[in-house]
Amino acid sequence: MSGILITCAVTGSIHTPSMSPYLPVTADEIAGQALGAAEAGAAVLHLHARDPRTGRPSADPDHFMAFLPRIRAGCDAVLNLSTGGSAIMSLDERLAAPRLAAPEMASLNMGSMNFALYPAAERIETWRHDWEKPFLEGTDDLVFKNTPRDIARILADLGQERGARFEFECYDLGHLYMLRHFADRGLVRPPYFIQFVFGVLGGMGPDPENLTHMVRMADKLFGHDFEFSVLAAGRHQMPLVTMAASMGGHVRVGLEDSLTIARGQLAESNAQQVAKVRRIVEELGRRVMTPDEAREMLGLKGADATAI
Repeated sequence: MSGILITCAVTGSIHTPSMSPYLPVTADEIAGQALGAAEAGAAVLHLHARDPRTGRPSADPDHFMAFLPRIRAGCDAVLNLSTGGSAIMSLDERLAAPRLAAPEMASLNMGSMNFALYPAAERIETWRHDWEKPFLEGTDDLVFKNTPRDIARILADLGQERGARFEFECYDLGHLYMLRHFADRGLVRPPYFIQFVFGVLGGMGPDPENLTHMVRMADKLFGHDFEFSVLAAGRHQMPLVTMAASMGGHVRVGLEDSLTIARGQLAESNAQQVAKVRRIVEELGRRVMTPDEAREMLGLKGADATAI
């Protein structure tokens, strides 16, 4: 029975407070939901920050440090900080908190892309904050910039200088080839933890055929030197991660990726999604990995080597 790593993406920068009353916004909410997800079985916590007054995605290190030490003190999960932040942030803004925290792990988007969230605005009738609707509607003219120069800088700042390992987020086939390019340059080393991302408008669609093709191409490009995980947006979350688990991959859930627990039913917490996917993968015969097993598999430096 092979081990499976569950990642939980706690809040993200895509969903807005008007979409769900359960989306964590304040430091108390983010810390509490992260600890609940860890208790439910998440070995890795993928973390963004928000402005506690408005719920807007934030790159402010103070907002991160309001919850990071509390999460670390309350569980032994791997804390994985986003370097994507929000597509409207500059690279310096996106890197401010990870540079300060020097985490064990960080996410890294492997290419520039359209990142279109505007269809979501059509489904909301009442807005809690005046920034939300323009933020979503403006994504019909938004490019999420992750150039080779940007990627090399993140690898240098967080990887070479601070010892972080990466969750390589691949939204399309070309992102796998970009990762191979950086491996050939000697800027990343195995094992590569590749997160396939499905269902974001601008990236690859949530089709089962896309998942099998991405795994096949990763096998061709990286041989035995990689582990893959899957996340899928919205209603596609559970079907695609279940498929990934059945293929021997790892899984990511959380309110960053989907606000629901079943069709038409909002998830009341991140822990609820983790508990559901844990039941699914265990029924498939997979054993949920502990944080220390995840650290060993991914070659992480350990929580004591961070600045959290």
